[in-house]
Amino acid sequence: MQLDETDRRILRVLQREGRISNADLSERVNLSASACHRRVQRLEASGVIRDYVGLLDARKLGFPTTVFVEIKLQAQADDVLDAFEKAVSRVPDVLECHLMAGTADYILKVVAEDTEDFARIHRQYLTRLPGVAQMQSSFALRTVFKTTALPV
Repeated sequence: MQLDETDRRILRVLQREGRISNADLSERVNLSASACHRRVQRLEASGVIRDYVGLLDARKLGFPTTVFVEIKLQAQADDVLDAFEKAVSRVPDVLECHLMAGTADYILKVVAEDTEDFARIHRQYLTRLPGVAQMQSSFALRTVFKTTALPV
């Protein structure tokens, strides 16, 4: 889908203020309310706008610990990858799972209450993931920068 500058302005505003009213959005991007609404509907229908969510503060909800887990699998056959991906998607503490090129096959982003909670997650879930040959965990000391906004 081709995006023009008006579409990009709409997307920039919506990424930061997902609950903005159509009237306010149309004013911010200098469009009539009906034209703005049509564009947003087109962006939604095409899948450019995938969802609207509330972003939660992990620290305030008791998950101040972020751990990045590098995983190497025993093999990279399709059935091994599929089994791993299906199983890891069911682990509630895993926020992200990325198939990688490089030394690790996957990198997971895991949230935990503290190191003891991560040890529980590790024992209860991560060590039971199918096809895992090796795992290395790195604890984030501090989040320097974080955004969900894409550079449109």
